[in-house]
Amino acid sequence: MQLLHTGDLYICNSPEMFRLQMEYRALIWQYNQMDPRDMDGHAALLPRIFAEVGEGCFIEAPFYANWGCFTHLGKNVYANFNLTLTDDTHIYIGDDVMIGPNVTIAAAGHPLHPALRSKGLQYNKPVTIGAGAWIGAGSIILPGVTIGENAVIGAGSLVTKDIPAGVLAVGSPCRVVRPIGEEDRLAYDHGRPVPPEFL
Repeated sequence: MQLLHTGDLYICNSPEMFRLQMEYRALIWQYNQMDPRDMDGHAALLPRIFAEVGEGCFIEAPFYANWGCFTHLGKNVYANFNLTLTDDTHIYIGDDVMIGPNVTIAAAGHPLHPALRSKGLQYNKPVTIGAGAWIGAGSIILPGVTIGENAVIGAGSLVTKDIPAGVLAVGSPCRVVRPIGEEDRLAYDHGRPVPPEFL
């Protein structure tokens, strides 16, 4: 199992690895089949799936993961429907991160040449999402990427490189548009003022 975390090529379809993976997949299947009103049941199952689960986390069902056990959730993480985690190595999601629907976080990659892929070869690079970040709907985050604290990734973005803290970044490939500043605390939705009771 240590090979998964080295960044080196390894054969990803060994019978032993598949057996262990299916144990976690069964827990994820169970989570996805639960009555949505059973909040306590969902909360109790999350620590059996993920490496770490901070207080106040909630993942909307359904979600999907290659493993689950290599994903680390900080406090108050919220993920909307259809989160997909290819967590063949570690994915770190910080406190107060919001993840929109249909987001993919991929920590696994394969060689470009088909002769190597046909051997079942794979390599993995960890992904880190800093505290307070917001990942917009339909975004894809690729292996090895770090997204800084309080960054906002616009909907539909393809994040191929690191994004610094405290910026708005959008596009395919994802690029920094501007820093997030005090004006964003005072206004929302293209300039609508935030009511005083929320300031």
